[in-house]
Amino acid sequence: MLFSQKKKIMSIFYRVIFSFLFLITITSCVSNKKIAYLQNDTINQKKVSNIYTTIFKPDDLLQITVIADDIKAAIPFNLPTVSVNITAPDRIGQERQLIPYLVDSKGNIDFPVLGSIKVAGKTREEVISLLKSKLSPRFLKNPTINIRITNFKVNIFGDVRRPGAYTIPNERVTILDALSLAGDLNISGRRDNILVTREEGDEKKEYRIDLRSKNIYTSPVFYLQQNDNIYVEHNYARIQSASNNSNRSLFISITGLLITIVSLLIR
Repeated sequence: MLFSQKKKIMSIFYRVIFSFLFLITITSCVSNKKIAYLQNDTINQKKVSNIYTTIFKPDDLLQITVIADDIKAAIPFNLPTVSVNITAPDRIGQERQLIPYLVDSKGNIDFPVLGSIKVAGKTREEVISLLKSKLSPRFLKNPTINIRITNFKVNIFGDVRRPGAYTIPNERVTILDALSLAGDLNISGRRDNILVTREEGDEKKEYRIDLRSKNIYTSPVFYLQQNDNIYVEHNYARIQSASNNSNRSLFISITGLLITIVSLLIR
């Protein structure tokens, strides 16, 4: 009789352990279809473009260089230079750079001699054309103008390995580039519903993209703009795992107690 009871207890115990291990196994499995990038759809080459357009916005810092046939005549249209620390991966040290122009809340910069100029909402080419029309031929002959954003950055947060704000030196960055800078998504990050928020004029717009689809190449946020925000959601398993951590700890404690009780009973 005692042997039969012990056998029954052991049978129940093994079922509990087996169920627990099975639960861990099925919740740990991740389908490759949920994590592999660019696996779905075909690329519509007619809609793919390698052209990216930078639109200037308030709070941008613009470094504007003006040169002309008469070098001395161009000097008044360039701000002074300052020493800046360089900590880029390919170079470290100091270099001289022109003081940048701050685009104010109204979208204007205060340009030497010319005064206030509206640049927000305009592309680089449009601003260069505007400045040339104001400088030539009245002040300069054959001016050449170069403009770059010195504080171009994107913000990446959520379920990635290294969330943070990333400064982009050349302004050309795709969403794949940005996620690579952040160390890629964690295995628990959702690939199918990446949120990109962007300021467009006076509006904040939201875009959703699926990294598993080749259609991202035709997305308006494939090429990022300065101050874009990229948010990677946690998948359902990660959310459930976080909410059930305390319950899992309790379950493990109960399992340990059961092992102790069974060990005592079968002695």
